[in-house]
Amino acid sequence: MNDLEQWHKGNEQYLKTALTWLRLRLSQLGDDNDEMKQAAEAMAVAEATNPPPALMILSQRLGLSRFEQQVLLLCAAIELDTSIASLCAHAQEDSHRPYPTFALALTLFAEAAWDVLSPERPLRYWRLIEINQPGAQPLTISALRADERIVNFLKGLNYLDDRLSPLLMPLEIAVGQDQLPPSQQSGVENIIRHLQQPTTRHNPPIIQLLGADIPSKQLVATHCAQTLGLHLYRLPIQLLPANIAELETFIRLWQRESFLLPLALYVEACELESGQKSTLYRFLLRTQGVIFLDTRDVQLELGCPTLPIDVAKPTLAEQQAAWSQFLGASASPTPALLAGQFNLSLTVIKEIALNEEKMNEKIWDACLVRTRPQLDALAQRLNPKATWDDIVLPKDALDLLQQTANQVQQRSLIYENWGFHRQMNRGFGISALFAGDSGTGKTMAAEVIANDLRLNLYRIDLSAVVSKYIGETEKNLRRLFDAAEDGGAILFFDEADALFGKRSEVKDSHDRYANIEINYLLQRMEAYRGLAILATNMKSALDTAFLRRLRFVIDFPFPGIAERKDIWQRAFPPETPTQDLDFGRLAHLNLTGGSIHNIALNAAFLAAREGTHVTMPLILNAARTELRKMERPINEADFRYAVLGVGV
Repeated sequence: MNDLEQWHKGNEQYLKTALTWLRLRLSQLGDDNDEMKQAAEAMAVAEATNPPPALMILSQRLGLSRFEQQVLLLCAAIELDTSIASLCAHAQEDSHRPYPTFALALTLFAEAAWDVLSPERPLRYWRLIEINQPGAQPLTISALRADERIVNFLKGLNYLDDRLSPLLMPLEIAVGQDQLPPSQQSGVENIIRHLQQPTTRHNPPIIQLLGADIPSKQLVATHCAQTLGLHLYRLPIQLLPANIAELETFIRLWQRESFLLPLALYVEACELESGQKSTLYRFLLRTQGVIFLDTRDVQLELGCPTLPIDVAKPTLAEQQAAWSQFLGASASPTPALLAGQFNLSLTVIKEIALNEEKMNEKIWDACLVRTRPQLDALAQRLNPKATWDDIVLPKDALDLLQQTANQVQQRSLIYENWGFHRQMNRGFGISALFAGDSGTGKTMAAEVIANDLRLNLYRIDLSAVVSKYIGETEKNLRRLFDAAEDGGAILFFDEADALFGKRSEVKDSHDRYANIEINYLLQRMEAYRGLAILATNMKSALDTAFLRRLRFVIDFPFPGIAERKDIWQRAFPPETPTQDLDFGRLAHLNLTGGSIHNIALNAAFLAAREGTHVTMPLILNAARTELRKMERPINEADFRYAVLGVGV
């Protein structure tokens, strides 16, 4: 028989002895005879066992007096012994009162004290008993009932109160203690050191876990709880009751549970609404025990002792070591490539590595899925299909595009292995500006880079990012960059001049806050570790201070005849049936690549409707439609030239 089984056996024996003593008290109204003395002595022996029975443990932890302990036993006994109800009615000489009351307890037990009725004493403060007091009935003769959770505890069944279960969820992360990255292990050791100090052991500070990476903060909290032997539960701030009465009940029940079970609480409060702050502060101020507060920034107004701890993702070297541990050093993609491209927590790395086959490109795809920003309201994920063979640009612009892609691939080698990170006082991200008229290939170029690097491409919806409400634009930008920080996304800001325009002179409060938004954006751009591509039709509209911070500025010129001919030759897929197309003559139409693509697509639909191949007349018909759409003049001579084949 193990120790737990031995304790349960002893606790059961104590309850039998205590119920025997209580039945004698009720039947004899406290007469002190030999039989009662023997029962009292037997109960005292059972109480003195080590470890003590559940009622003694409860009394010690919640500060019950001897009389309060006896009142609780009386209230619980009616749930444990069916004969107690009739004995209560007999003792009170009232068949309509087959239940415990304060009046009965004051008469029955020798160490009676009137303060047991106080709402500040443990029985009522900790909700150990329930009082049924209808109408104007006196409190002393109202029915008492032991709380169900407490009755089960006295029987040796110790589990989380079911009134808290809908609000709290176990936080369990299956990662061994020896696998915690050193950069995070130091934070755990700092927390444990503070919690084990004699001055904070009984009133620990609120542990504020700071930073944007929630999985890493949960991992740190889990390791702390495991070291302290505590069960960790998480509470989303949205589930914390806002009603004062409901909040007070929650506080009492949670505080009571922390005395009955080895518990710790992880409060998720990264996104705090204004109305939630006062609720959170009230809860933290009135609650003791080990509490981890998941917040992005330090909360200075809590009104109670706190311990701020910065928690970040593992360093690049630690991530590479983790990939090597789970995949092997010779895996493909290599641990160095995975760590250099993706910025993941240890929990996510382990999950991806164990769920996907080793030495397989599924690892990379799984990383892309896990790092995909969940920001559909702020960004549109594009499906990049264009390759280097599809884009037509001057050689210098094409070279700059290839340099951009190459720097993204090689940045971990240059920054980390070659030591450039020690000389840089800004972020390690790469930013590029694509400047040119609509249709000159800016979006296609972004797709080419994303396709080449096998990364997600997100086009930012500026109308969803920019808000007229003060502070909302910064919040949206923060969410956007935070989601992209994991490294699997390229951010493509189309028509960037609308957001990144010249900082205005301060004429009113609106101008002042607009400049604050731009300054915040500049800071995030410098700190962003990924690739951000800005596209604009008006390069001159961008702030020169912003241009200085860009790594690449790539001009997309209006295509000349040679470029237009090349674009026309690539406009139709090999499967498209064409007939007698003169690309040299089509190149004389003064169009951008985007317009050429539209014309080719519309001509294909015209051919399908007529059941013919794509021919020059159909293409010219589609070209007229495109020019009218753009409200550009149509020179019929150009079209006759192309049809008749006159000239070159």
